Amino acid sequence: MNRNILRRYVILMGTATVVMFIFWAFTREAVETPVGDYEVRQGDIFLSDKKYDKAIERFGAALNISPDHRGALMGRGIAYMQMGKTAEAEAEFTYLIRFLKKTLVPDDLTGIGTLAAAYTNRGILYDRTGRYKKALYDYANALRTDEETVEGPGTISNVLYATPNPATVRKRATYLEKQLALPPEKRLLRVPEKDKDQRMYKP
Repeated sequence: MNRNILRRYVILMGTATVVMFIFWAFTREAVETPVGDYEVRQGDIFLSDKKYDKAIERFGAALNISPDHRGALMGRGIAYMQMGKTAEAEAEFTYLIRFLKKTLVPDDLTGIGTLAAAYTNRGILYDRTGRYKKALYDYANALRTDEETVEGPGTISNVLYATPNPATVRKRATYLEKQLALPPEKRLLRVPEKDKDQRMYKP
């Protein structure tokens, strides 16, 4: 066989192999990705960029094709809370908590972590709006459900957020419990410079 023809054949087959591999990779990802996850990832990006309206739209798109998608419900609740839409955020977190409590199975570790995070986020919402007893109740439920998930950001998050000593669920719950045990006139339930270090959770 002519050497030039052989070379062209090898190049052609190599190119075809690469194209087929790329096609297979994209097809596999599309098939294996659960319905709604792509839209949730888009929503998460907008959430991190503080583009809350766009995040809510993407989470809504995920819920349109995958009703009760955990990530979408959680993301929408966080976006509402960040926008100051307290009633909407509370409704979202409460719905997610009730849904998970009805549908969770013991070996669903991701779902258990999501339930703990939902309790935490609703607790933060109650905390921010002065409903401290409800906040303490939710923090306690979060720790009971999955302490590992909600015990606070790790070293990487500390660097990213420049927060060397972030407020964890346990720290805040312990503080609230001690303050609520005091007479009302001696309580100090809001400490702005510490409260701002609270981190919401989205598994």
